[in-house]
Amino acid sequence: MKKKSKNKAIAIFAGAQIRRHWDAEKELWYFSVVDVVRVLIGSAAPRKYWNKLAQRLKKEGSESVTKCHQLKFVAKDGKFYSSDAADTETMLRLIQSIPSPKAEPFKLWLARVGYERIQETTDPEKSINRGRINWQRMGRSAKWIQQRMMGQEIRNKLTDYWKDNEVKQQAEYAILTNIIHQEWSDLSVKEHKSLKKLKEQNLRDHMTDAELVFTALAELSTRQIAETMQTKGLEENKTPARKGGRIAKNARLELENKTGKKIISADNFLPASKSVKLKAKNNLLR
Repeated sequence: MKKKSKNKAIAIFAGAQIRRHWDAEKELWYFSVVDVVRVLIGSAAPRKYWNKLAQRLKKEGSESVTKCHQLKFVAKDGKFYSSDAADTETMLRLIQSIPSPKAEPFKLWLARVGYERIQETTDPEKSINRGRINWQRMGRSAKWIQQRMMGQEIRNKLTDYWKDNEVKQQAEYAILTNIIHQEWSDLSVKEHKSLKKLKEQNLRDHMTDAELVFTALAELSTRQIAETMQTKGLEENKTPARKGGRIAKNARLELENKTGKKIISADNFLPASKSVKLKAKNNLLR
């Protein structure tokens, strides 16, 4: 199965996160079985439930368990771990074996998610528009959304370069991304998320306009330097990652000197009740 980390995503059902992976070769979504079980049974130990269910289904001769695949999903600690995953058809069969009042609405949601992704592969504009609408619903400004989408396009071009030049996805992408981020911001990705009091949330979805701009500058610079140097593989691409990050860092420091304001911010888009202390902390940084 051809895996592409850029197609890893998190979907939301009834406020719960469902990790998923798009297999571009088969044009199928694969969903984390444990996440689905957690939603349906409301248990703090979904893995134990799934293990027992899998054993029972095997004894009954069900093929659903054998059709599950081991895929790597990101965990709360930011690392990737192998876990059972199933495509939409297999997942619907597994759901039949789980008594839950949420089963029927989840089936409808599951079918809709799969259909939307197929639409987006034939018409990418649908995906762009869907992202814009989701950010609007979250209360993001038109300016922020424009910066976020511009930054994502720059990010995609950088990862396309890595993919075409012998950089392995997932772990090595993360290493290079962290180098770029550390260079321009003086914080690792983990430290920046910690400053904003984020856990599983996407850091870029909680960046300020300025943070998005400097992230984009760092990644744009990295790609152009890499293209000029024609770097291949992880080790060679560390050099343009550092150089690209430093270009953005120098621009950041110059702007901070001119304005007297820090670019790195503790601000986030978490609910107001969770952000009161963050705003106070951010005031201390300025």
